[in-house]
Amino acid sequence: MMHKNLKSAGLELRIPEDIEPGEICQKETGLSISWANDGHESFYTWDWLHARTKSSQFSEKLEYWMSNIAENPPKIEYQSVMNSDEGVKEWTSFVRKWGFCYVDGCPVTEKATQELLERIAFIRHTHYGGFWQFTSDLAMKDSAYTQLALSAHTDTTYFTDPVGLHSFHLLSHTDGGGGASLLVDGFAVAEALRSESPEAFDALCRIKVRWHASGNEGVNIMPDRSFPVLTLEESRPGEEEKVSQIRWNNDDRAAIQADDPREVAEFYAAAKKWVEILRRPASQYWQQLEPGRFL
Repeated sequence: MMHKNLKSAGLELRIPEDIEPGEICQKETGLSISWANDGHESFYTWDWLHARTKSSQFSEKLEYWMSNIAENPPKIEYQSVMNSDEGVKEWTSFVRKWGFCYVDGCPVTEKATQELLERIAFIRHTHYGGFWQFTSDLAMKDSAYTQLALSAHTDTTYFTDPVGLHSFHLLSHTDGGGGASLLVDGFAVAEALRSESPEAFDALCRIKVRWHASGNEGVNIMPDRSFPVLTLEESRPGEEEKVSQIRWNNDDRAAIQADDPREVAEFYAAAKKWVEILRRPASQYWQQLEPGRFL
């Protein structure tokens, strides 16, 4: 039973174990069921039923990409996002489909940047803060606060629940050069690994890794358990398991712990192949961000 205002289930789990439909009637807008046990009638719209099949949970098909995404990257105008929920829907659909999206025309201020972020949801706080501005001044003992080049990685691997969306807006870039941003489609790389080296793919799905953040005084963060580099989602019998999550940041990786010493060598061999694909020019999309272009 669904509460019409709260939109939440109020069922007390008193359904008889031998429950069965007495009459089923297909209608234009949905399915009507009269239950044999007590004559109770239920009606389910086709849209409601379709939305609850596993294959349609995320109906938006993911698009894997390579470096040629530079020719036509996903983008949307700032005013479109700020002026309508349809704009937010289009923006988040692009992020879901491609993994990233630019918002062009954002005012070059912290306030406007934060307001844009909050069009999606609240900002999650971490040990760095929630919304913050930074530069290469080593204010935090993190490689992001240096002028060192950063290789392709995912952030917050050391959280049990890593940050889902991460955003950047370059507010100023007047003195000096460099600083181009690197984007890689990790899911495309994972599929390339699966195709080229199934044993390496299996190792990164199977061997669990300890991740940690401990560079700053008073900070020592680790997940509640170890996680593999590649996490697979559940699949139906006969279907190929799809990668649902990637954790990869070699700077945050702790020493490998394995009951079988052979797994250590297996992991490093697989990680070497993984990094080789990550570093291929065809896998890497480089873009110099500019003030007003929000990523």
